[in-house]
Amino acid sequence: MAADKHFFAPAGDKRLFIIVGAFGSGKTEFALNLALSLAGQGRPAALADLDLVNPYFRSREKSGMLEICGVKMIAPEGALRNADLPSIPPALPRLIYDKKTAGVVDVGGDRTGARVLAAYARDILKQDPSVWYVFNRSRYDNARNDAALTSLKQIEVSCGLRVNGIVHNTHLMGDTTAATVLWGFEAAKRLSELAGMPLVCHCARRDLIDELQTLSPLFPMTLYMNRPWEDG
Repeated sequence: MAADKHFFAPAGDKRLFIIVGAFGSGKTEFALNLALSLAGQGRPAALADLDLVNPYFRSREKSGMLEICGVKMIAPEGALRNADLPSIPPALPRLIYDKKTAGVVDVGGDRTGARVLAAYARDILKQDPSVWYVFNRSRYDNARNDAALTSLKQIEVSCGLRVNGIVHNTHLMGDTTAATVLWGFEAAKRLSELAGMPLVCHCARRDLIDELQTLSPLFPMTLYMNRPWEDG
């Protein structure tokens, strides 16, 4: 395994992380792993599930595991928990202003999913947030840098927040290899240059990390989100 200097860890002076991206970018998987990483640093952590668009990949489905690991789950409650209706968790405003808690906000895909944040944009901006766009070159809307940049800009307009970092997460779900991640690297680097913002980290499954030592910083991830037909 690589030396610690090759690993990504959220900065201790950052508290609020807004995770956006296109459908299929893997932002929910990244958001889960980021929240667990924050809790692993010994910080009070919470994950807010604002994905009101995709009913199949929602971080709220892992609330039990998250709670055991010290991550508070914030999601619509009761009958709205599994509804495909716009419903902002009432605890979200408290998370935005809670100085003691490191919060990760898992936003729905594309500009449609990001729109729910617009009502809270002013409040979020007061917290000096990390707003990160998760990039997956294997997705059709990320395959070309101009298309990815357009997606990023549309999300910014929709949610009223400026993205300030690119998370490289090129993958093919269960078929991902180290070569897949390396294939996406140059495109992710180019996108960060075009957008004028840093490349935050390179994500990969833990079993691929040893083959990716040319990339830094690396963020080893455990995959928690199953496709519906894989459950049971």
